[in-house]
Amino acid sequence: QGRILEKTGLCSQITFGRYVRQGRKLGLDPKLFIRDLQFNEVPVRVYQPKAASDGRRRGILFFHGGGWVFGSLDTYEKVCRYLSRESDSVVVSVQYRLAPEHKYPAAYEDCLDATRHFLQHLELYGVDPARVTVCGDSAGGNLAAAVSQTLAGRSDLPKLRAQILIYPGLQALDFNLPSYHQNRGVPLLFRERAAFFALLYLNGDALHMQEVLEGSHIPPDMRLKYRKWVSPDNIPEKFKVRGVRPLRSTDFIAEVYETVKRFCEPNLCPLLAEDSVVHQLPESFILTCEYDVLRDDGLLYKKRLEDNGVRVTWYHLEDGFHGIISLYDYCGFSFPSGKRGLDSVVAFLKSL
Repeated sequence: QGRILEKTGLCSQITFGRYVRQGRKLGLDPKLFIRDLQFNEVPVRVYQPKAASDGRRRGILFFHGGGWVFGSLDTYEKVCRYLSRESDSVVVSVQYRLAPEHKYPAAYEDCLDATRHFLQHLELYGVDPARVTVCGDSAGGNLAAAVSQTLAGRSDLPKLRAQILIYPGLQALDFNLPSYHQNRGVPLLFRERAAFFALLYLNGDALHMQEVLEGSHIPPDMRLKYRKWVSPDNIPEKFKVRGVRPLRSTDFIAEVYETVKRFCEPNLCPLLAEDSVVHQLPESFILTCEYDVLRDDGLLYKKRLEDNGVRVTWYHLEDGFHGIISLYDYCGFSFPSGKRGLDSVVAFLKSL
């Protein structure tokens, strides 16, 4: 497999991509204590406000984006400092293992392990057990949704207060939802890249990407079963105004399904969880961007949560594109809508 990656130039591509996204080392923060620790052998960075607090603070577990392939504690340093300072919360940023070297479920297991450890040791960080939230953007939103589902029925740990999903990727059944066509060429996430990242996370390679994009990787009976959750019919009409072309149906290819059948596992694709799990989920915040292939994943999950009686705060950036939150202040560039999105997350946190 390593050889396949090398031949396609993938390894060098990924190494280069990681280098570019490293993030700059920031100096000390006058308002925060920042420490690198390990939770259950998972590297984490803990941000704690220095100011004295009347009572226990809220806690946030943050899982970074980057298609399960890129991203690090340093890449999201500014975002995590901002969240901790502005919402006066203890933030734990989790450095989960990355694909393709570490395939599914490595990233999910690391996030779950770190979350469990934090929930068991909240008093060490002065965190209120009734106010712990999981949060993530993009692939991190996927991981936050999966962790939230796993912990939903647990009685041996403090219940999560909320989940914050920032343009999350939540399914790999249908890469032909309206937002995938409308925004297929919009940076920072092209339609092909979305399938490419999902396959790297699942299998460590991107074989069969074309078949997955066309939709021939899922058996007809399964497609039918999930249609009640993953379907353009569940997306409000106003989101279909910009060119959506109906797709000709493709033939199912059994051997492709054999290699990707774990796409039907909710820990990988949280949109496919049963209602019995979804209705136990905590209050949720979902941020979507108009110009993002993953927009409809967020809209479909919003509907599922609401259908199951979960309270949802939804924030839609009409002028937003995928990845904009981490660009709110990036190398001298500034995207006001990225800052607006981040501030909407802070406002939600303060309401908890």
